[in-house]
Amino acid sequence: MPKTLGDKRHDALVAYIKTYRLAAGLNQTEVAQLLGEYQSHIARIESGQRRIDVIELIKLGEVLGFDPAEAVRQLSELKT
Repeated sequence: MPKTLGDKRHDALVAYIKTYRLAAGLNQTEVAQLLGEYQSHIARIESGQRRIDVIELIKLGEVLGFDPAEAVRQLSELKT
């Protein structure tokens, strides 16, 4: 299986999450606090250095106000 970091879909997911964070008017520290994480955790996600598992995606959706299923649907439509 090919690596996912740096994959077109991974990059799109990172951009999706960052877009929703900014639209919510939250900085990385605020998101991290809502998730019970450190700011560096969010920074690694947004810089593409960290994979996002499905549970994290659900929690991010709850905090940032997006539907994780819709995010996955959009990603699945991207051609690799």
